[in-house]
Amino acid sequence: MDLQLNGKVVLVTGGSKGIGLSCARLFAQEGAKVAIAARNAEGLETAVAQLASEGLKAQGFAADLTVPAQAAALREQVEAALGPIDVLVNSAGAAKRTPAEQLTAVHWHAAMDAKYFTYIHMMEAVLPGMAARHAGNIVNVVGMGGRVASPFHLGGGAANAALMLASTGLANAYAKHGIRVNAVNPGTTETDRYHARMEVEAAAAKVSKEEAMRVLTDKMPMGRLASPEEVADMVVFLASGRAAYVNGAVIAIDGAANGVP
Repeated sequence: MDLQLNGKVVLVTGGSKGIGLSCARLFAQEGAKVAIAARNAEGLETAVAQLASEGLKAQGFAADLTVPAQAAALREQVEAALGPIDVLVNSAGAAKRTPAEQLTAVHWHAAMDAKYFTYIHMMEAVLPGMAARHAGNIVNVVGMGGRVASPFHLGGGAANAALMLASTGLANAYAKHGIRVNAVNPGTTETDRYHARMEVEAAAAKVSKEEAMRVLTDKMPMGRLASPEEVADMVVFLASGRAAYVNGAVIAIDGAANGVP
């Protein structure tokens, strides 16, 4: 199946690891011109080198997307290097997990800055140009924490819920400009962030990390977690010409977990 992505300029934020890196890899395999962004320059260099070892090309750009001016500068840098951005995949930013009884206003604000505003700032940076060209595609990697409350992830879950509303609202507002905005909600996915989560939950339950991992996996209807590549498959499809009438969708990728945060 031709996904009609050959030659498209794709920016993946949070593209140096996890789901973002898997997305970047798949876009590159489809012939897209890929830019990846992250805060850590060393991590970007490692990711670009890893893709190059696989025969794939990507360019790395360091930016802190909690700062609106850096999001705007990132767009300018990517477009100067590769051309106008056809596809934006937001996968940057993750709120720190904090038990509910320890939450303060500082934690809530930090969660919104880390997850919600990184996405908002990047969308704000690319939407005017996409609207002027009457073409563009945004896929936001959000998370099931926005639908299912976890006592360890209330700040991040609130940011995810806000992102779902922003995604569907912007999809409606910009549809007339030829722009599609969709979101995917991965369930628990086997990434570095998953291992950090298990450390927090194991400490709270006073069990080993391995035991906490086993308990969570046992809850999964399919008997396993999602892989980053499985999430990337959906992201790339939504960004492709094969999903031309999918707009304002919020798609769960959780293996029928339905309620397991």
